[in-house]
Amino acid sequence: MTSVTRAALVSAALGWLGTPYRHQASLKGIGADCLGLVRGVWREVYGEEPEAMPAYTPDWAEARGAETLCDAAARHMTPLDPGSALPGDLLLFRWREGLPAKHAAILAEPGRFIHAHDGAAVAMASLTPWWARRLAFVFSFPGVTH
Repeated sequence: MTSVTRAALVSAALGWLGTPYRHQASLKGIGADCLGLVRGVWREVYGEEPEAMPAYTPDWAEARGAETLCDAAARHMTPLDPGSALPGDLLLFRWREGLPAKHAAILAEPGRFIHAHDGAAVAMASLTPWWARRLAFVFSFPGVTH
């Protein structure tokens, strides 16, 4: 695996800003959901995605009750303590306590992240207390250097 800088990951994610939200999509400027954003950044930085993406419904996490998103990230990335997240790291959030994590974002800078949210375009957001309470997992992309 090639070494990748955090700046390259953040730059790739910033290139998706303004992409409209589209469930299951991953096309820069055309449409993406939160996972599609992460998949697109992966393709831009690493090339081919590490595994095929199955179809999923908007309520997949609630319906299955498993940490599917976290498990997939753990197969290809390094888990980190949520308090040690650095720019370029993957953030996974749960909407409510007791539910699996189902929202993904990329930390852009301390206290700010890039994500795609239903009903909005890919955007930068602040890691407010509301978001910080929901942060469940953090992963470092493979081969990341400073």
